[in-house]
Amino acid sequence: MRPTERSFARRIDLTSLQLFVAVCELGSIGRAAEREFIAASAVSKRLADLEATLETPLLYRHTRGVDLTPAGESLLHHARSVLFSLEKMQAELSEYAEGVRGHVRVHANISAIVQFLPEDLGSFSREHPQVKIDLQEHLSSEIVRAVQEGAADLGICSVAAAAGAGQGHELQVRPYRHDKLVLVVPRGHPLARRKSVAFEDTLDFDHVGLHATSSIYLAMRDAAAAAGRAIRLRIHVTGLDAMCRMIENGLGVGVMPKRAFELMHGASGLVCIALTDPWALREIGLVARDFSTLPLTARLLVDHLGARAEAAEPQAAAA
Repeated sequence: MRPTERSFARRIDLTSLQLFVAVCELGSIGRAAEREFIAASAVSKRLADLEATLETPLLYRHTRGVDLTPAGESLLHHARSVLFSLEKMQAELSEYAEGVRGHVRVHANISAIVQFLPEDLGSFSREHPQVKIDLQEHLSSEIVRAVQEGAADLGICSVAAAAGAGQGHELQVRPYRHDKLVLVVPRGHPLARRKSVAFEDTLDFDHVGLHATSSIYLAMRDAAAAAGRAIRLRIHVTGLDAMCRMIENGLGVGVMPKRAFELMHGASGLVCIALTDPWALREIGLVARDFSTLPLTARLLVDHLGARAEAAEPQAAAA
């Protein structure tokens, strides 16, 4: 950080930022002063000092209240981000004070969350009750980016997506689980009696697809292109349960992980058919920038997930 940047950081007053945000939200210095229990003159003085520090006007003042200048709009965005980060920091540190000894940020794709993580994270939490896991669901491409940028300690996603990142920080990948994609159709569908099917043979029918940038949909799109065909996509959905409901109500067929279908399948009107394409067998991996430099709690979680995966392999092979 350059000396001028250090000086700027020292001159910015967090209380003034809070008051500035309050004025922007309420559109009036007087109403902001009432809400923050401070004199209106004191608020005006802090805003004037803030404008002097930044060397630019932040507000248009008029008899009805205030409006933001372009610089004020920019500062409001950054001020909210700074204040939100401070609130998050306070919340996390208060958890340490209350006895939480660790915090692991995990981003995972929907396949891992539905099929494997409930049991695996549940057993980890029972062994380490004072470790908090912040789990968020994202697409595989978003997970890779979050790990690269440091927004997540650990990613759980398609290994193909992690291998194809190719930009930014190099990522390390460890094996976690395998899943098998299947075609889900209504019981009365022309394909319903088949034990297996090539994806190309499904392209004569309407499809219900996941998000356009999901790893499953991208694999489907590439397979259709290789066959010189296009997917007759009827609708995109964001979740596997929504996909099943759409298929059951006659909107098309869909591709999803077999174990996820077995776990969530409550309606008797659907069946799944094995896909014979090589890409239908997928590897889900644990992704980190550097496993050796992860915090202790994150390394404990990685070891636990790895052990759970090893224990599950014989059962998966038998199935």
